Amino acid sequence: MQGMHWIDTHCHLDAAEFDADRDVVIARARACGVAQIVLPAVDVAGFDAVRRLAHAHGFAYALGIHPLFVDRAADGDIARLREALAALRDDPRLVAVGEIGLDHFVPGLDRARQAHFYAAQLALAREFELPVILHVRRSADDLLKHLRLAAVAGGIAHAFNGSEQQALAFVALGFRLGFGGTLSFERALRIRSLAKRLPGHAIVLETDAPDIPPQWLYRTAEQRADGAAQARNEPGELPRIGQSLAALRGWTLEHTAAVTGANARAALPRLAALDRHSVRMASDAGRDT
Repeated sequence: MQGMHWIDTHCHLDAAEFDADRDVVIARARACGVAQIVLPAVDVAGFDAVRRLAHAHGFAYALGIHPLFVDRAADGDIARLREALAALRDDPRLVAVGEIGLDHFVPGLDRARQAHFYAAQLALAREFELPVILHVRRSADDLLKHLRLAAVAGGIAHAFNGSEQQALAFVALGFRLGFGGTLSFERALRIRSLAKRLPGHAIVLETDAPDIPPQWLYRTAEQRADGAAQARNEPGELPRIGQSLAALRGWTLEHTAAVTGANARAALPRLAALDRHSVRMASDAGRDT
């Protein structure tokens, strides 16, 4: 995949799973052509980490409070997010408000509190004229309801797993849909069908590393019971995930990298200004391997 440049629109490189070998993971990703990685925060405590990683390695980042973290978030964290967005508003590597959204899959979460944090963060995205990176899990209709009221500057619906009708509703509001390792599972019929049928301009690629490992890394419950560790996903898997999308769409790999990269830059416009530097770094890494 030499010469192709990929954008991973969603990767949690700040996660503890990468503490032992983060630089090696980044080098592997660059060596296979991953030119840019977007690092979304999940809570206020992680804001500095994603910002520092982005600046240290030439990546991009987003600031937000994830719906799975709102139960432990302080009431003042929205104000802290606003302060951070104001202080960093001229940072070209700050590309979105995220990861924000609603999670209606995990039982026991306070949905009213989730909705409060989501609406407040959409308001901040509109105030600072930033797109959003959305967590969507059995919550597409409620997310859309808020988006129609907030009128934010588009963004990405990460790890999308809704219906085609819901997908097209996000696209109509200026969003791209994130597809990752799940594409590689033959039994993921709805996701694979969506990736095949959606307009080409609607699709971006992501890993969600260290989560959502693709099929070739996945360990079944039986394998884990027998002692096999759950495999860690990493951004270097993105080109192979891109192969899965290319096969579904009948695209060449070169076209897949070009289209999904252009879509990422359209969804997160500040990425375009970072492109030249990121592509040069990926090219240099590829020549060194």
